Amino acid sequence: MNIQRWLARRQPSWRDLDTLLKKAEKQGLKALDANEIRQLASLYRSVSADLARARTNQAGELITQELQSLATRGYSQIYQGSRRQEWQAIGAFYRWGFPAVVQQSRGYVALATGLFVLAGLVCWWLAWRDPSFLALVVPARMIEQVRDRGELWTGSIVGIEPFASSNIMINNIKVSFAAVAGGMTGGLFTAIAMLFNGVLIGSIGALVGQNNLAVPFWAFVFPHGALELPAIFLAGGAGFLLARALLFPGVYKRSEALKLYGTQATQLVYGIVPMLVIAGIIEGFFSPNPAVPDVIKYATGIGLFTALVWYLGRKKGEE
Repeated sequence: MNIQRWLARRQPSWRDLDTLLKKAEKQGLKALDANEIRQLASLYRSVSADLARARTNQAGELITQELQSLATRGYSQIYQGSRRQEWQAIGAFYRWGFPAVVQQSRGYVALATGLFVLAGLVCWWLAWRDPSFLALVVPARMIEQVRDRGELWTGSIVGIEPFASSNIMINNIKVSFAAVAGGMTGGLFTAIAMLFNGVLIGSIGALVGQNNLAVPFWAFVFPHGALELPAIFLAGGAGFLLARALLFPGVYKRSEALKLYGTQATQLVYGIVPMLVIAGIIEGFFSPNPAVPDVIKYATGIGLFTALVWYLGRKKGEE
């Protein structure tokens, strides 16, 4: 290979790449238009091939170092830069995008919350008036432990916190995903999931109240429930969004409605998962901890819920 002739032919491309890299390094990839980004990718591939050729043909240490520098800078901008943009996009979603989609979906989330609360109140009232009703909903072993031994079942978590926490996360995520997927049944399964959870919490609330264990029970529920229950309501809202697309597509074709409302439901799910992970950690390590006073647990739950409401109510641009 004639090194001088090769250098004369290839150096203009290297200068073009260097110019694009300087612009990207100074202003970011967003400063490049579509043609410049395509050119950057093409020139990066070319300079990588030139680097290999220079090493093979012993073009000289200075040339090799120059090409190595260009290749390294190009890799950094194309691959690491895109990763930075991905992380920035994720950060922007959780900072503004998730609150925005929750606000946009508030009617569907309110429906899920309403079904849960209605079922919980009705079953609490039925169980309080007729304790035999509990046997239809609450496992007999739990009733025996609370009514006969006067103790909660939450102590079983102590000592196996990591195992319990991971199981709780997995179970809560499964329940939430099932509620979302229930939208594909026209919302029937989603509604059943909300009602069932309401029935369970209402009945257990009556059971612990009848046996003077309400204070420690709700102290256990408050810390993780401040995130877990809203996450379940959001999952229900996502399910009802899918049901809306199936049953009431409106001016859209059903496929178009599924794409539109499905995207909105997916964004809700993206926000739900971190909430459930955090709730699982709290439920495994903090909520059942006997060393933490009940008043601290109540305060933690109230604080988390207040922070969540503030976060979900934010508008873009607010600090």
